[in-house]
Amino acid sequence: MSDFPVLSQLIDRFGRVVSYLRVSITDRCDFRCVYCMAEDMVFLPRKQILSLEEIQFICQAFTELGVSKIRITGGEPLVRKGALELMQQIGRLPGVRELVMTSNGSQLAQMAHDLSAAGVKRINISLDTLDPVLFKVLTRTGDLENVLKGINVASEAGFQRIKLNAVILKNRNHHEVCELVQFAVDRGLDISFIEEMPLGAVDSHNRAEAYYPSHLIRQDLQQRFTLQAVPDKTGGPSDYFLVQGTGSKVGFISPHSANFCSSCNRVRLTAEGRLLLCLGNEHSVDLKAVVRQNPGDMTILKQAIIDAMQIKPEKHEFNIHEQPVILRHMNATGG
Repeated sequence: MSDFPVLSQLIDRFGRVVSYLRVSITDRCDFRCVYCMAEDMVFLPRKQILSLEEIQFICQAFTELGVSKIRITGGEPLVRKGALELMQQIGRLPGVRELVMTSNGSQLAQMAHDLSAAGVKRINISLDTLDPVLFKVLTRTGDLENVLKGINVASEAGFQRIKLNAVILKNRNHHEVCELVQFAVDRGLDISFIEEMPLGAVDSHNRAEAYYPSHLIRQDLQQRFTLQAVPDKTGGPSDYFLVQGTGSKVGFISPHSANFCSSCNRVRLTAEGRLLLCLGNEHSVDLKAVVRQNPGDMTILKQAIIDAMQIKPEKHEFNIHEQPVILRHMNATGG
């Protein structure tokens, strides 16, 4: 432990308390989802990404500065060697009340029970379609049956909650939203629908033409389900609704149609060690340089994090009708 005074809060210049850190432990993935990356991706050389020890050290700094929720993301985090051991170590850090993870589901059939035992409390699993042919089209390399098996194993593994995430594209999978909710309800899961975010250039579709806003998804769902607004917040941007007569919730993440920046409580650590202060802006601090130039110096690292709060932007400015200003793909951002 360092002798740096422990702060109870990280506060940005707009008065928002930052209590949530999303950590990408790899930019690599065994899928190539059409909204996330180009088909022929060039991944970071391994020497350019943070080591597992560096990730743990940075997470420790954040927890000593008041961050209580850490989400492990990728790419697909479970393709990185040592991911399970890293999560065990992060879960043991004092101050971590919520250790959660986002996954594409490909490795869960083998790893779900170990993740639960390691202290991962909740898990989000990407599932954009229940059609195996369309699943192959959207993921380019994925096997739906393997992901469904992973969801089933995860459901038995003792997580506090499992949530499905579905990115909805017009004329691709928008017709499946009711079936996806029914799938979640039948298994006692939650589900969030996500408007596609214009990060990085994609070659498979026109984002403006594929845009399907949250209010249209709600209209589609209300033909089959009764949705009741609930005040639940898990530190994320979803607006939640309870599916009447069930224990399942439906969330809507709407970066275009319902900007959620005013309550933003999160920052992101990319796999290459950039502290990204906003999903939709390039404001960042190179924490990899800080830890490598000052090995083991917790005081300097904490001060860099504190100073970074002063450049956190007020909001993003996504425009689905323009070429992306943000050139990094979602896999390089960490979700």
